Amino acid sequence: MSKTAVVVLNWNGKDSIKDCLDSLLAQTFKAQIILIDNGSVDGSLEIIQRNYPNVDLIINQKNLGFAGGVNQGIKRAIELKLDYVALFNDDAVADQHWLAHLVGCLYKDSGVGIATCKFITTNKKRLDSTGDIYTSWGLPFPRGRDEEVSTKYDNLTEVFGASGGASIYRIKMLDEIGLFDNDFFAYYEDIDISFRAQLADWRVRYVPEALAYHQIGASSGKIKGFTTYQTMKNLPWIVVKDVPFSLWPTIVPRLTLAYYGFMFSAVLRGQGLYAMKGWAVSVVLLPKKLLERHKIQSNRKVTLNYIKSIISYDLPPNAKDLRAIRNKWWKLTGKSS
Repeated sequence: MSKTAVVVLNWNGKDSIKDCLDSLLAQTFKAQIILIDNGSVDGSLEIIQRNYPNVDLIINQKNLGFAGGVNQGIKRAIELKLDYVALFNDDAVADQHWLAHLVGCLYKDSGVGIATCKFITTNKKRLDSTGDIYTSWGLPFPRGRDEEVSTKYDNLTEVFGASGGASIYRIKMLDEIGLFDNDFFAYYEDIDISFRAQLADWRVRYVPEALAYHQIGASSGKIKGFTTYQTMKNLPWIVVKDVPFSLWPTIVPRLTLAYYGFMFSAVLRGQGLYAMKGWAVSVVLLPKKLLERHKIQSNRKVTLNYIKSIISYDLPPNAKDLRAIRNKWWKLTGKSS
């Protein structure tokens, strides 16, 4: 079977890192574990050094974010000439067959570049993700998020994208499309790489037998304004880099409405400065993203109709305010699309 590494990114994960690593060491499919410590100061690094001497450890003096951190692990996997590299959150626990199912998916179908799992909350009652969806509003969301665990998502199927918290990537694909975008730091970097994979004709597949359990928001909740800043910074870049220009008239006006709605909401929550900072950084780096866009779109191998077929023409389930605005617009104009 193919050679695989699992990259774990640790940032102040003292309360969860042992359960995480123990679950990976108990996998029925054995793999090299590469752990990136992103400048932890809570004693978690010492726990890892003391209890897990066989883990390939990379220590950063500062937090490089999710993208910057996992890229270090992916580069190590490439140096080791491995076939696949899986990513796993430090606040998650894997079922013992999690990796075997994901590796098996890539092994059986050479056209699949990314495989993702059924990601469940730690209390095993609700879903975190069964793959990611990208919408005509430019708003991604995790498929099934907050729904009760049931048989609804028990079918092997292709999805738009994969959660970076518990998925596997074919290194041959990464050699072609590139690694995660360091500028994203955290949030939506997995949407970006999934979009780039799809454009390059690599499929993303959801494997329901592969199970993992996640404590949602355990890392991002530690920093005030973090989610607001990253959202405002990163959301526009997905359109700028990845969305074919023919779809801009559909997506850009909707995303603009949603984006400034998020800005207004952030101000009301007392996080206006974080939102403005995110917007400013997004604009400053716009020329760089346009240059990246040229390379990505030039290498596109799929048709526009294919991209249209993998996008959802609806709002995320939790976008209640936007849904209300859209419904009023439909009523006013007599349109329903």
